[in-house]
Amino acid sequence: MDYEGFKEEIFKMTKINLTLYKEKQMKRRIDALIKKNNFNTYKDYVHALKENKDLFKEFINYLTINVSEFYRNPDQWAVLEKEIFPLLLNKNRKINIWSSACSTGDEPYTLVMVLNKILPLSSIKILATDIDMGALEKAQNGVYTSKSLENLPKEMREKYFTVIGDSFKIKDEVKNCVEFKQFNLLRDTYPSGMDLIVCRNVLIYFTEEAKNDIYKKFNMSLNTQGVRKNKRV
Repeated sequence: MDYEGFKEEIFKMTKINLTLYKEKQMKRRIDALIKKNNFNTYKDYVHALKENKDLFKEFINYLTINVSEFYRNPDQWAVLEKEIFPLLLNKNRKINIWSSACSTGDEPYTLVMVLNKILPLSSIKILATDIDMGALEKAQNGVYTSKSLENLPKEMREKYFTVIGDSFKIKDEVKNCVEFKQFNLLRDTYPSGMDLIVCRNVLIYFTEEAKNDIYKKFNMSLNTQGVRKNKRV
């Protein structure tokens, strides 16, 4: 079985179309994972994925690199706080926000904290999605290391987190503002009526064709005056 055959088998098993990912980058990552697990061929690895649930879960989670932290790129958050949120809230006091590749939850929780400067928590609801169930489980658990909070202003850290030993646990009132769901940007039906869509980093893995398709679907998800915010695409 060559890499083309491997992609076909993975699509049958997962409905994830690896042809829409940048081949050189994705093949290198998959080959490294196969070697790490001591398999010699794609055929042997596919067979093992069908038989071993833990190995299968590891593979799905490995398709993405979860690079995330609270308040990453502070200048970007300043733009949201001072320009984008006031613009959207000028039209409607309740806005629909989608964190479309939320990883371990750092991004949607930061959205809640920044928006809470303008709105009460009871008025905030963020949809947060990711393909990686492991990342989503960590997001729902809401416990983070100090490194994840390095860029977060001290007042936010003290207001929205409880210190547990060397870790920081997001408070339930912030958790309750976020709805986490598994979602495949390449396959699933996009939500509608969004005022703001945030998508950072994940698009660097996709081909230009796939990215253009995602952009079109994002635009269809947005309200007429909605905003799409992406970075490193």
